[in-house]
Amino acid sequence: MKRIFAILLAVTCFLYCCPATAEQSSYTLDRVVILSRHNIRSPLSGSGSLLGDITPHEWFEWTSRSGELSLRGAVSETMMGQYFRLWLEQEGLIPENWRPEEGAVRFYANAKQRTLATAKYFSAGLLPVADVPVESHAEYDAMDPVFEPSLNFVTDEYVRDAVEQISSMGGEAGLDGILANLNDAVSLVMDVADIEQSEAYQSGQYGDLRSGETTLTLEEGKEPKMTGPIKTATSVADALTFQYYEETDDKKAAFGHDLSEADWQLIHTVVDVYGEMLFSAPLVSVNVAHPLLEEIRSEMTAENRKFSFLCGHDSNVCSVLAAMNAEEYLLPETVEQHTPIGVKLVFERWVAEGGEAFWKVSMVYQSTAQLRALEQLTLENPPVKYPIRFEGIAVNDDGMIPEADMFTLLDTAIDAYDDLLEEYTAEEEKAA
Repeated sequence: MKRIFAILLAVTCFLYCCPATAEQSSYTLDRVVILSRHNIRSPLSGSGSLLGDITPHEWFEWTSRSGELSLRGAVSETMMGQYFRLWLEQEGLIPENWRPEEGAVRFYANAKQRTLATAKYFSAGLLPVADVPVESHAEYDAMDPVFEPSLNFVTDEYVRDAVEQISSMGGEAGLDGILANLNDAVSLVMDVADIEQSEAYQSGQYGDLRSGETTLTLEEGKEPKMTGPIKTATSVADALTFQYYEETDDKKAAFGHDLSEADWQLIHTVVDVYGEMLFSAPLVSVNVAHPLLEEIRSEMTAENRKFSFLCGHDSNVCSVLAAMNAEEYLLPETVEQHTPIGVKLVFERWVAEGGEAFWKVSMVYQSTAQLRALEQLTLENPPVKYPIRFEGIAVNDDGMIPEADMFTLLDTAIDAYDDLLEEYTAEEEKAA
């Protein structure tokens, strides 16, 4: 029932709430802050890897090394930057061929190749005649603590409660229930990849991904981790999705199978659930998203700033939205209905004629059709824009949140981390 409601909400919002350009002539766009996921990357699929062994088929010949931004991802991201340039020029936030003064823009990315490159290609599309540096605060190919979705603290009691919270997603059956709910999706992944025909499967290296034990590991300073069939199925489903973006022949993309758009969405459900399990439980999201929430909050009030671009991963978008208590949603026109590849979580500051400030929050992303066809993005052919709503936060008739409420929402999510830390530290001291 929740999924049906989310679909209806997605269709309604897409049809009635998301015009390509600003619909409020009485407002002026004052600032934009973006949290972006990197664009299309190559998965790990070489010989000797899980993906190389688990299917008898040959994967698409990726155009970049494993985990790096692909050529298609670079082109797609540049086009997204070009679209934002057209939109921001139309709204009067920036002039044509803008060469911003110092401090007016900020590009900050995780130190991985795919995130750094995404930020660079977006900046090339947005500001083609400006030399815009991309900040990185970690050694190349390492994880920046701001973007790494690691647990900033744990205690025994915290781990117990967090695992219980995650397990509750599967109902009374717990983690086994989550896997059972994914039966149709995992079965489709196995069928499309013809896993049972692989030598690795027949030798017993990989079993039936619809059964088996799932384990969760929560350690301080590390990302939440999972082992078991859901993790394995996620790796395959993730690679299949990227192959679908890269391979223009529908049948080749599906290893010779005939799949509908609904089938591709079902395949990616495995990836969505995996992300939800690791990063969206309230106790976990508040913990791992804390540094990034502070960074977003800071960019929203940075002096003289007009545009901010923070580039990370799907785990970042997922945990930030969960920590902010975003209402449930299923995004339209995409096989990735939660955090599509290259998605932008966009915070727009608008100022009314009377001087009052408001914020709009939305997800902006290329539809699956636009990605696969490498469609040029223009004001007439824009990316999809989907409004995000937050539990307990009202919007005005124009879909905007008063600035005071926006900052209260963020501050509450940020302060929730300190409350958790204090609560579980006190429990640990009492137990000692």
